[in-house]
Amino acid sequence: MNGPATALRAPAPGWATEADVVVVGSGVAGLTVALRCSAAGAKVTVVTKARLDDGSTRWAQGGIAAALGEGDTPGQHLDDTLVAGAGLCDEQAVRLLVTEGPDAVRRLIATGARFDADDDTGEILLTREGGHHRSRIAHAGGDATGAEISRALVGAVRAAGIDTVENALVLDLLKDASGRAAGVTLHVMGEGARDGVGAVHARAIVLATGGMGQVFSATTNPAVSTGDGVALALRAGAEVSDLEFVQFHPTVLWLGPEAEGQQPLVSEAVRGEGAYLVDADGARFMVGQHELAELAPRDIVAKGIMRRMREQGAEHMYLDARHFGARMWEHRFPTILAACRAHGIDPVTQPIPVAPAAHYASGGVWTDLRGRTTVPGLYACGETACTGVHGANRLASNSLLEGLVFAERIAAAITDTTDVADPDAPIPTRQGAVPAPQPAAPGPGAAQGGGGALLAPEARYAVQRIMATGAGVLRSAASLARAAGQLDGVQADAVETLHRDGKTAEPGVETWEATNLLLVARVLVAAALRREETRGCHWREDRPDRDDAAWQRHLLVTLGPDGSLDVRTTDSAAFPSPTTRPETESHP
Repeated sequence: MNGPATALRAPAPGWATEADVVVVGSGVAGLTVALRCSAAGAKVTVVTKARLDDGSTRWAQGGIAAALGEGDTPGQHLDDTLVAGAGLCDEQAVRLLVTEGPDAVRRLIATGARFDADDDTGEILLTREGGHHRSRIAHAGGDATGAEISRALVGAVRAAGIDTVENALVLDLLKDASGRAAGVTLHVMGEGARDGVGAVHARAIVLATGGMGQVFSATTNPAVSTGDGVALALRAGAEVSDLEFVQFHPTVLWLGPEAEGQQPLVSEAVRGEGAYLVDADGARFMVGQHELAELAPRDIVAKGIMRRMREQGAEHMYLDARHFGARMWEHRFPTILAACRAHGIDPVTQPIPVAPAAHYASGGVWTDLRGRTTVPGLYACGETACTGVHGANRLASNSLLEGLVFAERIAAAITDTTDVADPDAPIPTRQGAVPAPQPAAPGPGAAQGGGGALLAPEARYAVQRIMATGAGVLRSAASLARAAGQLDGVQADAVETLHRDGKTAEPGVETWEATNLLLVARVLVAAALRREETRGCHWREDRPDRDDAAWQRHLLVTLGPDGSLDVRTTDSAAFPSPTTRPETESHP
């Protein structure tokens, strides 16, 4: 047992390979990093948990937001993003997103992505979604934007001959003697030269593993979204921020009270094209609650749905788009139409039953504007990261854009050898926060000899039910404290069994995933319990008001070598300190 106490228990690596850059994840963020680094001459290895096109990106329906239309400006996009973020966005990060975004989308098009365009003019068709005051959402295949982006990027990666390792779960970070990231260990689910547990040694590691929606019973996320990147970063000593802000998408197809796992999403673009939210009596309950009614930011719409459900004792509300007609449904929303019909609902003739479900993590592994985490050599982007763009609530369709923009910034940082090769480069820190302590760091190849207790595969479902009950859309001190106690009990049972019997669950993909889910669940609940207010997508029933005086600041969590959580707050809303971002101006 020669690894850090928090490392996943796994066999020692049986094979190893070398690269300049390891990218973990194959969504829009990961593949963009890989393509840009490869084009700059770096040797890149992409590691992905399933197939290259199997992550969250391909499930994105609505589109990608950017100021591409006539009359729209980055400044207007910035304003909408800041409003949605409820006072916790980093304005410098948002400014980068909206100003660099349009050109990033054009480069994506040059890579091969084909967006829906006007037949006569060839101009990209743009629509609106919640929180946007302009039509600035570019889409593809009607409602299959993510699938088209994934197709283009996967094709480009394969054409570039970039090394890929599919069906591989990344386990833990490897560090050198100075504490700098030096590679990853991973388990390949297959046969051949690289199967079982192995290691990829590299001088830069990029986490782009997507979300953690599977921590809840009902989610729009695919089965692979088990928070692996956030869990790995925590075990490596990195700082995680704002994990309490989990966005629940307001309109997810309601499949019944016992439905679990990935649920069909009914894109916000349906409301953007004019669908109405109604109750069983046909009343439009969002009218009068916000100036944008059904197109209010997602947290407001989700709360509006939940309030009306509670008032009426209902299990769901309805999305009514019967006035679209069959032709519009078939051409604009073919994916959603097929999903609804597969479950016995015809949106052409019936209102769609909908309810909120876990959708997107606005928080994650804290990074600066170049994607650097608090562990040298370790980067994060996409949903795994917390760049400060989303604040307390992500603006619709900003996620794909964030993946593009910050992936390009990471690639630029990595291919600047001074940023990657200098082990003495300062680690970025947050204003008002003490740098996270680094756990004892094994050398490459040594991290996987031991580790803590693993959860049995069935514990995954226990964690999901605890989270759905105690830390869902509606939270309170009582529900969160109960959830924290139950999660601690799951952890304690596994540890007690290990100490008493010297045995733990057999290492394997299902046990590693369950163990990762428990860790991110514990962090989420600890942060949600600490934040005693309602802000953005964090809704505390016992603290129903937003409290800027006490809580317009960020929560930081690190994992101790003994598995304990250290939860701290910044001393202001600055996110992160401008002193760590020499390429930007200071906040006023």
